[in-house]
Amino acid sequence: MHTHTLPPTRRAALARMVAPLALGMASAADAAPPALSSRCECGLIDAHSHYLPPSYAQALADAGLVTLDGGFPVPQWSEEKALAHMDRHNIEVSMLSVSSPTVGFLKAPLARQRLAREVNTFAGALVQRKPQRFGAFATLPLPDVDASLAEIGYALDVLHLDGVVMETNVHGIYLGDARLDPLFAELNRRRATLFLHPTSPPCLEAVGLGRPAPILEFPMDTARTVTDLIFAGTLTRYPDIRIIIPHAGGALTALAERIAGFSALPFLKQKPAGGAEEVKRVLAALYYDLAGSASDASIERLRRITSLTHVLFGSDFPFTPPSGVVANVENFRTLGGLSAAEHEGMARDNAQRLFPRISAAQVQRAG
Repeated sequence: MHTHTLPPTRRAALARMVAPLALGMASAADAAPPALSSRCECGLIDAHSHYLPPSYAQALADAGLVTLDGGFPVPQWSEEKALAHMDRHNIEVSMLSVSSPTVGFLKAPLARQRLAREVNTFAGALVQRKPQRFGAFATLPLPDVDASLAEIGYALDVLHLDGVVMETNVHGIYLGDARLDPLFAELNRRRATLFLHPTSPPCLEAVGLGRPAPILEFPMDTARTVTDLIFAGTLTRYPDIRIIIPHAGGALTALAERIAGFSALPFLKQKPAGGAEEVKRVLAALYYDLAGSASDASIERLRRITSLTHVLFGSDFPFTPPSGVVANVENFRTLGGLSAAEHEGMARDNAQRLFPRISAAQVQRAG
């Protein structure tokens, strides 16, 4: 059997690039661990919860979509089901978003615009009726950039939604693409919050191996688009966007050192100007939710790239089956190696700082 090894000079060069970075990323994990926290029973703010209003569910049905992203069943959703789920798990507030495929399954641009406006209007009315229980991210009619800019204005200025959701790719266009730059410029101008949600890569049939995309391709597509944003310099040009990365970063935490170590390769046509240090800085500035990912191992991986003040609870209701939600909530409440402040921060305090309207609404509710 033949083995392939890098020439010594290339091995040495790569080692010189990666070793300092690995030490830098490990510094947080190497610090003395905090005192173990007891079980966290406080109320939760769910940064990763989905909704399927009637018009959206009907549009999926009209398009013949009974499964999504390679075979995931379309779940049923209602306000009553959402509130029952929240009460069952002591979730004080759910931040709602339309999941993959958002409105991109519609071929006609005007149809996408109409459906985006309908779901955003539904969310706005729900948040207005129950501001202490719900927040929402606006859906955009991508890939139409001009229409999406108009929808951002309507959703944030008229409906007063809490931010915007974008998928990891738009019909194969990844988020570092220059065609999407006007959207990031506008979100940066507004200092808006952007919730990133994975979707199937354009090559799902070739790489999915017949399995639904959420199993493997969602975490990979998350890492792919964040890497694209970093190498394109988008997140450095627009540093005032607060971005939430789902599922504990997907594959990012496993690949962070590799991405940073290779970021300065001289033959790359597009790369972060600040090299590994820029990669580290951008990853540290992002927020990460724990939908389907609440575990001691996930927390330790996140410690290597960011502060725990940037970690949020998430349930992924209703796409995650009830048993999975129960397990994730229980895993979250029994996380070890945390101070009480860190545990409660991830449960709700970090989200309150990220969403001041939610914090104000909770104060009003308590009063």
